[in-house]
Amino acid sequence: MRSEAEGAVPEEKQPVAPDPESTDDDTGDTGGKRKKKQGSFWKELPVLIGVALVLALVIKAFAVQAFYIPSGSMENTLQIGDRVLVNKIVYHTRDIARGDIVVFNGVDSWDPETTIQEPTNPVAKVLRAIGGAFGVAPNEKDYIKRVIGVPGDTVKCCDAQDRVTVNGVALDEKSYLFTDPATGEQNKPSNERFEVKVQQGQLWVMGDHRELSYDSRSHRGDPGGGTIPINRVIGRAFVIVWPPSRVGTLPIPGTFKQPTLKAAMATTPATPLALGLVGAVPLTYLRRRFRNR
Repeated sequence: MRSEAEGAVPEEKQPVAPDPESTDDDTGDTGGKRKKKQGSFWKELPVLIGVALVLALVIKAFAVQAFYIPSGSMENTLQIGDRVLVNKIVYHTRDIARGDIVVFNGVDSWDPETTIQEPTNPVAKVLRAIGGAFGVAPNEKDYIKRVIGVPGDTVKCCDAQDRVTVNGVALDEKSYLFTDPATGEQNKPSNERFEVKVQQGQLWVMGDHRELSYDSRSHRGDPGGGTIPINRVIGRAFVIVWPPSRVGTLPIPGTFKQPTLKAAMATTPATPLALGLVGAVPLTYLRRRFRNR
C-alpha cells in the first residue's frame, strides 16, 4: 500500500490575479520607485547647477571670458550691447600683435569711459556681480581697444594723406573705422596730431570710432604717455556671440599684415629668450671641454 505522501501529486500553482489598484508595470517598477527617482533628481539639481557654475568660473578665470560692450568707442566693429568672447590663453603662446582687439583693466590708470550707477539693493548688487562675471552686464573697469603700436614702434599722425603711420608705414584703416550709417561719412584716422615711441612693456591702443573713443591719444599726459601696460591686458576679443544677428569673428585687418610693417617690428619678449638659448649652446660646449682637460 502506498502512503499518502508517496501518492500525492503536487497541485499546480494558480496564477495570482493582479491587483487593480497596483501601479506595477512589466519591468517591475513601482510608482513609489518613480517618485523616489524624481525626488532624487530635484535633490541633485542644485549640486549640478553648482558644479556648472564652478566650471564656468574656472573657464572664465583661465581660458575664455565673455564681455559686454558698454560704449560706442569701437563702432562699427562692435556695437553697444554686443557680447564678445575673450581668449585669455592666446598671449601665453604668442605676443600681442598690431590689429588685435584687446580687453584690458584700466583701474588706477584710465578714467571710466562710461559711468554705471551702483545698485543700492543687495540682491541687485549680487546679480550685477554675477552678470559682470559672465559678460551680461557692463564693467566700468575694463576697456576694449585695437592695438596700433607694440613695444619699439613709433606711432604718428598724420602723413600727407592724413593716415596714421607705424614706423613710417601708413595704415589703411578704411575697413574698420566708424562710418555714419545715416550720412556714409567715415571718421578721420585722428583729429589730433601726435607722435609717440612705444616703450617696452607698453601698447598704444585706439578705438575704431576715433571721434568718440577716449583712448591712448587722450591720455598722453598720464604716466606712460598714453600707452597701457601689457600686464594689464586680459586677453584678445576674437568673436561676437550676441546678439545672433551680429555673430562673427574679429580678425586682424589686412593693413597690419604688410611685410614692411612686420620687418619693422621691435624685438619681442620671446626674442631675447631665443637669443639667450642660442648663446648658451657654445658656452656650455666650451665649459665641458675645459672640464674634460
